[in-house]
Amino acid sequence: MRVGLIQLSVGDDPAVNLPVTQGLIAQAAVEGAELVLTPEATNCLSSDRAHQAAILRHEDDDPTLAALCRQAAELGIWLLVGSLALKAQDTAQGDAPFVNRSFLIGPDGAINARYDKIHMFDVQISETETYRESSAYRPGNRAVMANTPFGGIGMTICYDVRFPHLYRRLAQAGARILTVPAAFNDTTGAAHWEILLRARAIECGAFVLAPAQCGLHADRTGRNRRSHGHSMAVGPWGEVLLDAGTDIGVSVIDLDLQAVDRARARVPALFHDRDFEGP
Repeated sequence: MRVGLIQLSVGDDPAVNLPVTQGLIAQAAVEGAELVLTPEATNCLSSDRAHQAAILRHEDDDPTLAALCRQAAELGIWLLVGSLALKAQDTAQGDAPFVNRSFLIGPDGAINARYDKIHMFDVQISETETYRESSAYRPGNRAVMANTPFGGIGMTICYDVRFPHLYRRLAQAGARILTVPAAFNDTTGAAHWEILLRARAIECGAFVLAPAQCGLHADRTGRNRRSHGHSMAVGPWGEVLLDAGTDIGVSVIDLDLQAVDRARARVPALFHDRDFEGP
């Protein structure tokens, strides 16, 4: 199969981000991609919660999602929208108002699967750089594997990559491709991004596809965060098949899905779990 990884550097205005995204998706389709993947926060990346509250929409009336569903149907492709920042439905007092949701759209334009990011990025990177994703985003509570003509696709988002049990569960349930759309912080990305992606691929004997945000994201708070970039495709033996570097663009690659069977036959650790006691 041929896949296309889209690398973006979005701002905080979904209306400005959408045509850039659509142009790159169309380019991937022209290059023969059957499955195209966009990064986390495809529609909007902002730390200004008041601005998000004003511009974000619920899933049912989000213009970015509607436009990307139409485009997938027009192009006849599978489209993994890495994630969209959306308003949560039925928010009770005290609940986080938003969700970080990934969508797998089929070539008919219908939503095949949706996944809400489970693990929230609540981290102090340095004395001056702190993230509290849980203050705005409601975590999901369900792992999602989508069935496609290419085989099972396990859906995750960004910080999830640090929790290997999630990926093992997905692979044992039948996932042959694991998706890790991300807006990985530049500091932690330089230290851990490639290592984590390769580890998840090796542990699961699966392809890992990780479209990423890159560059500087200016928003209305003046807090300009930088994303690591380096969208990657990693093979089931742990080899980096594609590294997109740090620029906006499209990277297309052919995957031999039989490599999953070969890797799992050589080291069948995915099926060697044993119960144990302690500590």
